[in-house]
Amino acid sequence: MSPLPTIFVSHGSPMLALQDSPARRFLQGLGQSLPRPKAIVVISAHWETSGSPAVSLAAQPETIHDFGGFPQALFDIRYPAAGAPELAERAASLFEAAGIAVGRNAQRGLDHGAWVPLSLMYPDADVPVLQISLVRGADPSAHEKLGRALSQLRHEGVLVIGSGSLTHNLSEFRGQQVDAPAPHWVLEFELWMREQLEASDGAALLDYRKRAPSAVKNHPTEEHLLPLFVAMGAAGAGAKAQLLHSSVEHGVLAMDAYAFN
Repeated sequence: MSPLPTIFVSHGSPMLALQDSPARRFLQGLGQSLPRPKAIVVISAHWETSGSPAVSLAAQPETIHDFGGFPQALFDIRYPAAGAPELAERAASLFEAAGIAVGRNAQRGLDHGAWVPLSLMYPDADVPVLQISLVRGADPSAHEKLGRALSQLRHEGVLVIGSGSLTHNLSEFRGQQVDAPAPHWVLEFELWMREQLEASDGAALLDYRKRAPSAVKNHPTEEHLLPLFVAMGAAGAGAKAQLLHSSVEHGVLAMDAYAFN
């Protein structure tokens, strides 16, 4: 079996599940473009744990509607994919073998960073899903190491997905339409990230907060970019980044997606 790529997707607003856009159409075709996985591991911006990563042991993870102020149709969506408890223990063992402490959560469901893109990629919910947390306050390098600990999974038919947003400053949202133009500080950051990813400049990427233009403006907090570093690490040493999609929603949410292989 050829190893699967690892993937970073930008999940943007929860309305991505309902509202047409270039990013939504891209995600609707992404699952079909990939080899079919045995299971999926998702690292979402919306689950952080303190001190160490955690794996969900839920056999039937609930659909978590971790947002407010959206139409009822969004709250009515359920993504009934099976969980993957055995894969959770496999992932935990890989973390422990790499010297990384790991927690186990018996009931954690799928937050919208997981189920929104998956509902577009795999609408039949027929692939088991494991969610793994970010580590609150840990830097990009620490999250790349988390990914590296999981890199064997791509050789075992498991698709590793980091789900966040290439840019994510909601204080600048201001109610723009989905197709609102992007300001220069979003476009400059998106281009810098693309150039470093395509050049495989890991040192620059891990130091993006100091080196990238308007890094802190685009990410006042880091949790929406950290899944990219997990996906990058999970591809293993020497992996190359491939831009799969680029668009901007609501002016400030760059929806770029990458494969690492």
